[in-house]
Amino acid sequence: MQYEPPSRRPSSLSRLFRIGRNSHGNWVVQDQRGLCGGLFVNRTQALKFAMFENGNCPQAVIMVPGILELNLSAVPAQDVQPAKTDLTFRRAS
Repeated sequence: MQYEPPSRRPSSLSRLFRIGRNSHGNWVVQDQRGLCGGLFVNRTQALKFAMFENGNCPQAVIMVPGILELNLSAVPAQDVQPAKTDLTFRRAS
């Protein structure tokens, strides 16, 4: 299995990841925004992925005791909203 490198944007570091099992017994990893995650064959690989993606921050990994279903349907929000600018120009008299 090959891994893709984590996003190098500062906001990707120390993201909160949840790890648990879905209703079929597969290991699930998902970030808090629902933008990154996957299914894994064992807990070790799931934890390794979460740590790799969050910049090796164990405090940002939560083990979910119940059922955790993978849902990556979240719509990414813009990190920076463009400032509204008044483009009305007036001619000086």
